[in-house]
Amino acid sequence: MAKFSPRSRKVKILATVGPASSSPAMLRKLFKAGVDAFRVNMSHGEHVVHAQTIAAIRALEREFGHSVAILCDLQGPKLRVGKFKDGKAVIRHSGHFTLDRNPEPGDENRVELPHPELFGLLEKGQRLLINDGKIQLKVIRADDQEILCSAVVGGVISDRKGVNVPDAEIPIPALTEKDRKDLAFAVQQGADWIGLSFVQRPEDLAEARKLMGGYGALCAKIEKPMAVRRLDEILELADGVMVARGDLGVELLPEEVPPLQKRIVNTARMLGKPVIVATQMLESMIESPAPTRAEVSDVANAVYDGADAVMLSAETAAGEWPEEAVTIMDRICAQVERDELYLGRVRLLDTPPDATTADALSHACMTIADTLPIAAITVFTGSGSTARRVARERPSVPMLVLTPSVRTARRVALLWGAHAVTTKDIGSFEEMIAKGKRMALRHGFGTAGSKLIALAGVPFGTPGSTNLLHVVTLAGDELDKYGR
Repeated sequence: MAKFSPRSRKVKILATVGPASSSPAMLRKLFKAGVDAFRVNMSHGEHVVHAQTIAAIRALEREFGHSVAILCDLQGPKLRVGKFKDGKAVIRHSGHFTLDRNPEPGDENRVELPHPELFGLLEKGQRLLINDGKIQLKVIRADDQEILCSAVVGGVISDRKGVNVPDAEIPIPALTEKDRKDLAFAVQQGADWIGLSFVQRPEDLAEARKLMGGYGALCAKIEKPMAVRRLDEILELADGVMVARGDLGVELLPEEVPPLQKRIVNTARMLGKPVIVATQMLESMIESPAPTRAEVSDVANAVYDGADAVMLSAETAAGEWPEEAVTIMDRICAQVERDELYLGRVRLLDTPPDATTADALSHACMTIADTLPIAAITVFTGSGSTARRVARERPSVPMLVLTPSVRTARRVALLWGAHAVTTKDIGSFEEMIAKGKRMALRHGFGTAGSKLIALAGVPFGTPGSTNLLHVVTLAGDELDKYGR
């Protein structure tokens, strides 16, 4: 088994797999460069290719003996225009353009919009954004057959370009037929997280949750203004959240996205649920071996805000420098966390513990680690809930998560500060202390004289019973026995 050393940072890196990174050799390079979790984008590629990718990631787990999360990201109900006679057309600035239900190929005056649910729904003055907002239309009149628009910003439009409707809640399900097939595939392949795209309302999560059948965790992607309006309700039902700044940036004004990103991160942190900041983080590295200074600041800002993970999209999926993008992101995150002001910035958000024993003890872990020279917090958990509570406090030391569940170990790979190890369950206090010391030394968390915090629940193996906190010291003979 290849040696794996714990990351020197607490924030996690999620990398998208694509043509530039799907080979086992490149996946191995990305993992060694710092990737903690891989995103499989179900919008592109065939199931047979995705299955090969997932198998290669699981092989990495076995090689390095370290859990890696896999997030399968569903395409969602993407709205698109139809086709054009010549494959494309030019919409005149300030001219009129009609979207209709006629399946005939379009031209400079009209095109099919194969989404009947939009007709009769839109109202005068509402916007339609096409091709990531490059074309902006405003509705003049809409009925059940046609939507007549004025081109606020015209330009070239081509076949099957995406349509965003920022001013209306679209009555379409969050899962298409393709999504249902992709979700069934993801569950069958053992995906740890499912990314649900274009969430608009809390009810959108229900169908996905049902189809998951209790397997995996559900990540709500926030990329619609309608989702922002019901953010608290959506996050209550989701297991985690992604700030998907691509479509969100299309449907909102550019200056609205940064404060909204902070609001989503803060809301998720208050609930103790992992939050991922995604899209265009190191965009220039698709073609360049070095990022812009603005991109470096963007990544650093997300780390200072306390995000659990930062994500690379096309940089690793299709870029020319995938390994370098991961390496630079790893360096940025580690450098920010070395800043003496970092912990204070992260804790600017007050996350008072709930009135439960588990929350109180998790909060105590943070204060003890601030007071004593603690090397790590060892958390014994079956479901991962105790680890999420501790991570919510953003302690100053790493968290060694010991769990008998492979699924839990993989799932917490996206959790801030967590280093998960799959091990047999404990049956007594003495066994807990011995195993905590042994695993800490084996995985590089401490040396002779180091202090550890052990957090667990009695009776052992009972979910939701976190009620025990113990501070232990590693002795020299234990180092000789387990750590050399």
